[in-house]
Amino acid sequence: MDKYIKIKTLFEKNADEDRAESMAHYMRDQFCFYGLSSPKRKTLYKDFLKEEKKRRTIDWELLDRCYADMHREFQYFVCDYLSAMKQYLIYEDIQHIKEYVKSRQWWDTIDCFDRIIGSIGLRDHRVDDLMLEWSVDEDFWLRRLAIDHQLLRKGKTNTALLEKILVNNLGSTEFFINKAIGWALRDYSKTDPVWVMGFIDRHKEQMSSLSIKEGSKYLS
Repeated sequence: MDKYIKIKTLFEKNADEDRAESMAHYMRDQFCFYGLSSPKRKTLYKDFLKEEKKRRTIDWELLDRCYADMHREFQYFVCDYLSAMKQYLIYEDIQHIKEYVKSRQWWDTIDCFDRIIGSIGLRDHRVDDLMLEWSVDEDFWLRRLAIDHQLLRKGKTNTALLEKILVNNLGSTEFFINKAIGWALRDYSKTDPVWVMGFIDRHKEQMSSLSIKEGSKYLS
């Protein structure tokens, strides 16, 4: 069976109209849903992803078809597929991923793609310069991705890069940017609270109250 049709059939057989309506409402009615909870959705294609990993190659044709589907669960599938196959992604794949980042934009997919691109960056430092470029892009979703692409790196965090990207976005009035700045600082404060306190002290006049509040959450 065609792989796209196989996934679509699984989704349709397990659809929940009531849940779909509430999920769409939560996302401000921007997307259609089948009404699948995250655990249930991932269970449906768990075995499929296991088989795909054995191939060790990315099926971009499948992903393009899935991402173009009107149902949001298909965009989540693409995110989960790429997360499962991230060890096989290379720098040149980022241009293809960017096409997804630029389409059907909202925080849920952006906050998945940041980790995926961040994982490539740990293996290829050309990503550092690319994230600097994205950090000043007119598309604030690209800027948000750049801000948070180092989340969960702990001691592997490039603080010089982090500071440059954050500074490039200080003074923004965009909620999703200021929230991302706060998250980046909050996450890294678990590893180096002194650095985060220093950053906030140096830049507090330019930072939004939201960024300071989020970034200071774990600071004593």
